[in-house]
Amino acid sequence: MKRRERRKRIDKGAPKWMVTYSDMVTLILVFFILLFSMSQIDAAKFEEISESFRNRMIFDFSSSAVPMENSTGNTSGEEKGQTANGFENASSTKDKEIGGSTDTNQTKDTLDDLMVEVENYLDQNKLNNVVSANRSERGVVLVLQDSILFDPGEADILPSALPFLTKVGNLLSQIDNQIKVEGHTDNVPMSSYRYPSNWELSGARASSVVRFLVDENGLSEDRFAIAGYSDTRPVATNDTSTNRSKNRRVEIVILEKSQES
Repeated sequence: MKRRERRKRIDKGAPKWMVTYSDMVTLILVFFILLFSMSQIDAAKFEEISESFRNRMIFDFSSSAVPMENSTGNTSGEEKGQTANGFENASSTKDKEIGGSTDTNQTKDTLDDLMVEVENYLDQNKLNNVVSANRSERGVVLVLQDSILFDPGEADILPSALPFLTKVGNLLSQIDNQIKVEGHTDNVPMSSYRYPSNWELSGARASSVVRFLVDENGLSEDRFAIAGYSDTRPVATNDTSTNRSKNRRVEIVILEKSQES
């Protein structure tokens, strides 16, 4: 009787298709890892590059992974001195903005000091009933009632107003702000040879105040602007004599720097 031959067991291992499959999965994994790593943006570097593009000087201060023949590192000292660095430009701009902010604060402090000086003068000379000072977004506004400045229907400055206007002129000579002088009237019609209407009267009164400040205090004419508003900008209704007297006024506006045109 023949001996039955024992078949040898062959360990085939994993199927051949598993090798290809595992390679494909590995490649896909590496692909997604690369995508993920490339999607991570450094905010600081991104802002740096953006700023560089805005200043059109990206090749002067951004390092490159690829060496260049004319890179920033090979630029001569003279060329560096002649070429403005984008970051330096940005810093200079910020410095100017900070300087502008400082100038604005200094102007505000100066106008605050002027306000205090005027208010003290009004208190000492008991002029609060005919002159007032207030601070608005335009600047410091001095409101002078016509009773201290002019006779009815006239634009010649009265002697009683000269001390205060002289004080104002002295204060204005210490600053360089622009000044706007505005004339206002009530709604009572005006008709005379010199002033056919309230328009001419309001403009003439504003002009008289400016002329005094320029002539008596040596202030530069180009700092002043004049406006005559007639009765178009009342501060009170014109239904009583008291309210009408409030509307007859000259306003001296010492303008904030931001309001100067």
